[in-house]
Amino acid sequence: MELLVLGGSDFVGRTAVEHALALGWDVTVFNRGTTASDPRVTQLRGDRRMADGLDSIRERNWDIAFDTWSWEPGVVTRSASALADRVRSYVYVSSRSVYDAPRAGATETWPTVQGPGDDYARCKLGGEQAAVTAFGFRALLVRAGLILGPYENIGRLPWWLNRIERAGDVLAPGPADLTLQYIDARDLVGWSLDAAAGGLGGPYDVVSRHGHATMREVLQACVAATRSDARLRWVQPEVLGAAGVQPWTELPIWIPPGADHDSLHASDVSKAFAEGLRARPIQETVADTWRWLQSLNGRAPVRGDRPPVGLSADREAAILADVGRAEGR
Repeated sequence: MELLVLGGSDFVGRTAVEHALALGWDVTVFNRGTTASDPRVTQLRGDRRMADGLDSIRERNWDIAFDTWSWEPGVVTRSASALADRVRSYVYVSSRSVYDAPRAGATETWPTVQGPGDDYARCKLGGEQAAVTAFGFRALLVRAGLILGPYENIGRLPWWLNRIERAGDVLAPGPADLTLQYIDARDLVGWSLDAAAGGLGGPYDVVSRHGHATMREVLQACVAATRSDARLRWVQPEVLGAAGVQPWTELPIWIPPGADHDSLHASDVSKAFAEGLRARPIQETVADTWRWLQSLNGRAPVRGDRPPVGLSADREAAILADVGRAEGR
């Protein structure tokens, strides 16, 4: 198989490159060349935002194109249009954010967001529409949820690993049995490339099954991976809300029970699982992410288009002190 990865230097794109190379595929990456590529790939350079930025991809054919673009849909329009006659399948890594406030049990048939805007959800939806306009049923729309694993450049799991490695009392957002849906980037990529090679198209929600992991299992896996003697101190959502703690950003991964939690962590993903999706245990994802993080001396790369995540040490200590006083400690 011949694969074209648009990008290929960060997180999901880099994972796609490595997975395809492990399969023995012929891999081409197209990017600006600001980050070194694997020496086993063919490197094509260009800036997708520029009018002539796609010139280097106009002379070859590939079996599959793999695209993770997040923002301006016009970039996907130009890329997909340029490749429509020379690529068999176009994989666009989208997001479950395209849905309009989905409830628990929502599937790919749930309504998508409406109206104009340049927010993340509408940009991803615009990217989907651009891929479908150019490729029709040959466009595979991979609607991912929370993506974790090695090479993560958002900072969510790396933040927890670094925090727990420092040990001491760690604020653990409850309830401990809060269920999570996520996907390891390696499972996302493996399924997507297999699905595209098999001719699948259309939208698929690609995350683990509901209840695949819990907050307790994530944080305990971080304790085990780092071999830390950290003490997890579980704090209930109402206490965190009263303290003004921001879910998802100040305490990455965590969203308290309610509609927002269900929209992200309670979807019905039977469609993708019926087509072979598998999700590895959270313990494996956490342990492998820690090994990668150690190779970088604990400093994971962070995307410049996303805000930093994590609760400050002072805020954490103050909240835990208040909790301790309330409990009479």
